[in-house]
Amino acid sequence: MQQKKRKKEKRRDKHEETTNDFLADNNTDVNFESYPAATLRDGLRKSCHPTVPHMLNVHLVPHTHDDVGWLKTVDQYYYGGRNNIQHAGVQYILDSVVEQLLQNPERRFIYVETAFFYRWWRNQRPSMQTTVRQLVDQGRLEFVNGGWCMSDEATTHYSAVIDQMTLGLRFLNDTFGRCGRPRVAWHIDPFGHAREHASMFAQMGYDGFFFGRLDYQDRSHRMAKRNQELLWRASESLEPPHADLFTGILPNGYNPPDGFCWDQSCDDPPIMDDPDLEDYNVDDVVRRFKMIANAQAKVYKTQHLIMTMGSDFQYENANLWYKNLDKLIRYVNAQQANGSRLNVLYSTPSCYLQELHRANLTWALKTDDFFPYADNAHNFWTGYFSSRPALKRYERVSNGRLQTCNQLEVLGGPSSRKGPFGAGDSETLRKAMGVAQHHDAVSGTEKQHVANDYARMLAKGWQRCQVVVSNSLAALSGSSAGRVYCDNLNISACPLTEASKEFSVNVYNPLARPVVWPVRLPVNGSAYGVRDAGGAPLACQVSVVPVSEATRQVRKDRGHAVNELVFLVQAPPLGYSTYSVSRLQNGPPPASATPGPPAAIQNQFVRATFDPATGLLASLTNLETQQTINLTQNFYWYNASDGNSSVSDQPSGAYIFRPNSSTPFTISSSAKTQSIQTPELQEVRQRFGPWVSQVVRLHSNSKALELEWTVGPVPIEDSLGKEVFTRLDSSIRSSGIFYTDSNGREVLRRKKDFRPTWDLKQTEPIAGNYFPINSRAFIKDDKDQLTVVTDRSQGGSSIQDGSLEIMLHRRLLYDDVRGVGEPLNETSGVFPQGLVVRGRLLLSLAPPPLAADAHRPLAQENVLPPLLTFTKGGPPPGALLEVCFSGLQAALPPAVHLLSLSRWDDDSLLLRLEHQYQTQESKQHSGPVTVHLQKLFSTLEVVGVSEMNLSANQWLDEMKRLDWRPTTGGRPLKKPLGDPSVWEVTLTPMQIRTFVLRVARRR
Repeated sequence: MQQKKRKKEKRRDKHEETTNDFLADNNTDVNFESYPAATLRDGLRKSCHPTVPHMLNVHLVPHTHDDVGWLKTVDQYYYGGRNNIQHAGVQYILDSVVEQLLQNPERRFIYVETAFFYRWWRNQRPSMQTTVRQLVDQGRLEFVNGGWCMSDEATTHYSAVIDQMTLGLRFLNDTFGRCGRPRVAWHIDPFGHAREHASMFAQMGYDGFFFGRLDYQDRSHRMAKRNQELLWRASESLEPPHADLFTGILPNGYNPPDGFCWDQSCDDPPIMDDPDLEDYNVDDVVRRFKMIANAQAKVYKTQHLIMTMGSDFQYENANLWYKNLDKLIRYVNAQQANGSRLNVLYSTPSCYLQELHRANLTWALKTDDFFPYADNAHNFWTGYFSSRPALKRYERVSNGRLQTCNQLEVLGGPSSRKGPFGAGDSETLRKAMGVAQHHDAVSGTEKQHVANDYARMLAKGWQRCQVVVSNSLAALSGSSAGRVYCDNLNISACPLTEASKEFSVNVYNPLARPVVWPVRLPVNGSAYGVRDAGGAPLACQVSVVPVSEATRQVRKDRGHAVNELVFLVQAPPLGYSTYSVSRLQNGPPPASATPGPPAAIQNQFVRATFDPATGLLASLTNLETQQTINLTQNFYWYNASDGNSSVSDQPSGAYIFRPNSSTPFTISSSAKTQSIQTPELQEVRQRFGPWVSQVVRLHSNSKALELEWTVGPVPIEDSLGKEVFTRLDSSIRSSGIFYTDSNGREVLRRKKDFRPTWDLKQTEPIAGNYFPINSRAFIKDDKDQLTVVTDRSQGGSSIQDGSLEIMLHRRLLYDDVRGVGEPLNETSGVFPQGLVVRGRLLLSLAPPPLAADAHRPLAQENVLPPLLTFTKGGPPPGALLEVCFSGLQAALPPAVHLLSLSRWDDDSLLLRLEHQYQTQESKQHSGPVTVHLQKLFSTLEVVGVSEMNLSANQWLDEMKRLDWRPTTGGRPLKKPLGDPSVWEVTLTPMQIRTFVLRVARRR
């Protein structure tokens, strides 16, 4: 304790108010109590029931798994509404559990989903809150995981996962202090597990990670070798043990052993312990429990076993569970007097993990991930990688909007939350995004009315954020003119631009580097003049092109523009530029569409050629590196299994992808084409049929070729479900190897029909080779790398050498019997005949050593695109307005990404800086980079800094984790790179550093 104090005093001498406790000294609402690691461990030991040496100790973990939406909406689950769908009411579960914990101090319970607990807590009286705090302090109620939800691992972006974990953990920290801080990550239900999630959990300070679902072949292999508990090395770039995470695979998924479920939803008989009863069953219960425990002990390494006693929405009548668990413990342990070597106790994952650590063993090392997941030979859970593509896109768009809202809330100051446009907040969208990360939300595995509710919450959050953005831009620009948000620009709909002869466009760039971005606006005029922030006209950079027939069809009556105004804008880092647009009376006519494909479209960087006979892509060239590949692209569909097969009765559904055949149907072998060529823009508009079209697009400044696809309504009149995908076939010699990203960050190597940790018996040659693609995938050989950057999470694979296929849309006619209870057959009020989805892929060709220099910034631009806002009319004559602004003094180095910038409290902010390159990925950018914190912001002066763990719920220098030793692959610890000074922070490849900064506004 004395050492810790001296360390802080030394730091305080270096600069003003930079100690780890400055927040507490300045009346913040954060509860980061400063305790040495030994004190925290002692508290855990005292709350854990003692185990018995030389016995088999069975840790019973009472729990409930409460989906934050699935068959019912979040609200319906919390209140217990719509019980005709599923009997579940979370508020009653928490009421009942607390009551039963108070009956017996031996009892334990764990809780996971902070989104639900937060609601329940706010409705409790102060006396009940005091009681619950005591239960938490005594370790009788323990929080595990602690995020706003239990996130999906295949379809979530790492930035959104970090945000939702931060949201939940901060509430627990503020409410319960150190005793409320979860020590274990707990993902018992997600359908496969991402390496990047494990890396994030390690950086958040978790001692270990437990999950329930594992591929059936992998589990058999691990059971045979007793390797169901392991050490996961979750990063190739971060030095061990920074991303090392002890990982345990639970024995029964997350359910109790067969015959031992005592919830009101279960049919297992209670323990009937009156010897005079005809149905007396104590001896039978003890015998069966011993058999289960001894069988489990044969497939785990230590004298400690964990058993999950609970399941979906259980413990609404907790007395049923606890009365029988009390008896189970009593009667099993009573057999010790007769020589039994079995000891049963109430426990928690943290207590169980502590005993595994005390065993002082070495553990098998894993360096890949747990995708894809199959529960049987023909049941691969790879469909949800692509299910509900519109919701997946809306979640990704909402993430970008939230980051922009957070930034402008900081840059605009207090008036951003309450200003000329009223009161707004970022919290509503933050919570909606937190819920959307749930493993039955963005995954697309919920009922339709629940998916609609997720979208509704995101839309409501964005409305609240629009007020923040408008207030902030008013404060920064000096203009309180009303701002208009056009959220349907992707279908060329915006009433203001369609009707106005003169308007202004504000382009806010949320990236920490300047961007040049193509703006595409629906208009009804034929010629327009555009002036930049300095008043200079954009001459050859402005094009007016006709709205495509495909856009007219998808837009319907939501807009009426006949043309689109296209021009390039520039925006400074973390700032905006303003452009004024006016309709011209005597300007040139719009560009016209020419029938047929051009021989090629090209700019100074890229050339794409087309087959004149088919209208399809033929080749792609990087003109800077003078490399060319043959490249064709088309659209296909797999016939989804209906379950009527002699091989398997498993149909395709929201979760499971199971095509009837490995041979897909081609939608059309050729495309009807039109081309448009202007100095700024070149397009080839392709029509493959009544429900598939595409625009191949190249702007004058683009280094990537854009494919904007439109799919739907997918026809089902033939009674065939369809899995629609696009496939790129190239001359690259990929040898069955391809690469996909993990949650948008590090890239993993994939090999067809192969798993790194066991000998795969491939039973589904298509579905068994699909992997999640969150932001990019690529194939390569020694010379060429073709990278595809996506705009949402999708599933994909490389089934043929030199090919990449990406699933775009799924329309299915059968439920896959995994609980959701309805087929994935999306319609809407706008599209009653079937959902139409639009998206884009970006293609980048480069030599492998240079490829990351292109695809890393490209992917970040896709996640954080500029935000456009509009004002009607031109600027008032003589107005002194700030038409250009940057929140940074200078752009950050190319390797550094500003991951998070948000308000923390009245005089401090949360900042995350990320090194966005992997080790050895880029010759130019894969080295350490230093950033000076006091030279970051143009309008804010940084006067204090404290470094946090990744989830911002612990001071970094006080974050201590349990050490685990691998059986193989141990490395000597390297001394970390030090920072040049307290204000200068150095980032190494793939490192994220999190800071709470105390700031003052510059005058």
